Amino acid sequence: MSKSDAQGPPAYRELSPWRLWREGSRRQKICLFGGWLVLLMLCAALGVGMVIWRWSGLPIAFGGVTVYLTIYPPLLICLLLTLTLGWWWGAIPAYCATFSLAVYAGMPLPWALLFALANPLGFAILVIGYQAIAMRRDLRALNALLFYVQQSFVACVFSSSGALIWSYTNHFERAALLPIWQGWWLGAFLQSVLIVGPLMALLWPRAERWLSAHPQLMRDTHTRSRQSLLGLLASVALGVLFYGFVTIGLAEGQVDKEAMRQTMWIFYWVFVAIVLFMAFFGYQLFVHWQKTQDHLLAELHRANAELQTLATTDALTGLLNRRAADRRLSAEWQRTRRTRRHAAMVLLDIDHFKQINDQYGHPAGDAALRRLSAVIQSVMRQVDFAARYGGEEFLIVLPDTDQQGAFAFAERLRVEVAASPVVHEEDSFNMQISLGVAIAREDEASHERWVSRADRALYRAKQGGRNRTAVDDAGVEKQA
Repeated sequence: MSKSDAQGPPAYRELSPWRLWREGSRRQKICLFGGWLVLLMLCAALGVGMVIWRWSGLPIAFGGVTVYLTIYPPLLICLLLTLTLGWWWGAIPAYCATFSLAVYAGMPLPWALLFALANPLGFAILVIGYQAIAMRRDLRALNALLFYVQQSFVACVFSSSGALIWSYTNHFERAALLPIWQGWWLGAFLQSVLIVGPLMALLWPRAERWLSAHPQLMRDTHTRSRQSLLGLLASVALGVLFYGFVTIGLAEGQVDKEAMRQTMWIFYWVFVAIVLFMAFFGYQLFVHWQKTQDHLLAELHRANAELQTLATTDALTGLLNRRAADRRLSAEWQRTRRTRRHAAMVLLDIDHFKQINDQYGHPAGDAALRRLSAVIQSVMRQVDFAARYGGEEFLIVLPDTDQQGAFAFAERLRVEVAASPVVHEEDSFNMQISLGVAIAREDEASHERWVSRADRALYRAKQGGRNRTAVDDAGVEKQA
């Protein structure tokens, strides 16, 4: 499995004309805008040529049934632009091409302005689909190909609404409406699938690499949003209903029974395809929903873990904060009372910490706290836990440790801290710590008394000259 496959299809992105104009290089502007203008003029010319050469509603015999196709070359160019660069890049040439042929054919200007929206509308439906469900556009995978075929059909049905305007403004008889309508959507659908599809399989990998290499020129869209999914579902449903309504209505106007029979058979097979497409779409929607739910659950677990970390961890040192330490301390104190096993506490702080802040600055003081935290974590065992208990005061709990072991641990920590310089920017300095050790006692009413005895031992260590360890053992002190 490739890396891209493991990460899933990329989100739908479009080349922003505005960003290209502001941030693109001179060469990029000339190539992209210049090439686009050339294609726009070519589309307008081909649109007029379609009227001149009468490529609309051409009858073709297929398996004993006569079908009608319209050949419309601008569709190929504009659809490729839409799929590779974005909706605006394909919609504007499509509008200009359809408007040009409408004006050339003598269509009234208000109707021509409306008629020209047909193909941009179809392209919009196609883009909604890719915004709703992230799907690769190289069409090399079966699911990507089937999704494109489904979306192309719905887009062509929507765009073929222009055939009704064309027929109305040209005053065609009712019997002539069906060839125009069927030729438009079927011709557009076959061109989209049989010509544009293979071209996308060849061109998209190169276009995708270029787009990925220029993220500053891209406009991100809200892929997989609820609105896009609802829009896609609504467009598919409306497209199917619109197709069925228009086809049956036009077929009823046929006087020729043979033409009526052929129309109904075409209508039947198209609806078979629609059922298959809808089943595939439902499957894709379910898979998308499942992946979305899995992603949301993973994000929720990650967010909960982060919140748990924030709630229990000191942000500066990475050790437990005081609230979390009190909970762990209470649990450990209860465990020692229940099991009658030893447990030791080491309470410590940095000697003359205020002088460090005054001499080197508060950021250097923060560096000293982080360095002390790192040394503590390097010395203690996995079963031990440590917390930042106050400003420069730290607490360490050592389960299953007696007084002698706790004293040895505290001394080792004191020596390690003294030998570990603190480096901050251009400053480097050493620090020293004082430590108080207390052993859990069964006769005490709460863990707070345990902390109080460790605090008294720490006070004695500081009173005794600092940089030393004092052990509280029911009134007998052991100092080093």
